[in-house]
Amino acid sequence: MSSSMDYTSPNTQFAFDVNKSPLVQKDNRNFINILSINQLNTLDNVSLLDIFLSTGNVIEPHYHQNAAELVYCISGAATVSLLNPFTKQILNFPITPGQVANVPQGWWHYEIATIDNTHLLAIFNASTPEVILGSDILKLTPSNVMAYTYCMDENQWKKAIAPVKSSTFIGPPKDCNKANETISYQFPHYTNHYNSQIYPPQAYFHPNFPNP
Repeated sequence: MSSSMDYTSPNTQFAFDVNKSPLVQKDNRNFINILSINQLNTLDNVSLLDIFLSTGNVIEPHYHQNAAELVYCISGAATVSLLNPFTKQILNFPITPGQVANVPQGWWHYEIATIDNTHLLAIFNASTPEVILGSDILKLTPSNVMAYTYCMDENQWKKAIAPVKSSTFIGPPKDCNKANETISYQFPHYTNHYNSQIYPPQAYFHPNFPNP
């Protein structure tokens, strides 16, 4: 319990409707709602994203510099993928209702829905989660710096990232001509069962998100 909170104040909030707090919406089947201390002022080092996805939609690669993330599957199915910075490996964790995947603070990760009507709850150990999005890294880093650093042709780099929109959040874009390709074709390993060697089943923006 926060010692700085005046719980006698008439402005103290103890309940909130997360459905009324949109963060981003791609369409009526792919959107994210947010709950942070900006919406519910009695929160103490906890916040969440309420995520709805249809097949093949992805929460773009990103990391949270101030919080770990626990992803809980309410309905549907998704694969949570993360880059382990110590082993330099991408780990893929398919989750279905009642299962979770944990992303340590600051780890690069993304989530892909493998069936329609997927509903995920992302829980953070911070009152307001912060995020660095892959699309922002691509668009905001000067092209000449990227080209020089990786010994690339700058014009080719600019052409490659031209379609990328800053703060994408949910991909691919609605006008993407590859969006109809199935997730099992694009990422066949995402629909596989758990790899018991790396995940035993029994073992279980702008820096800030914008205010609604």
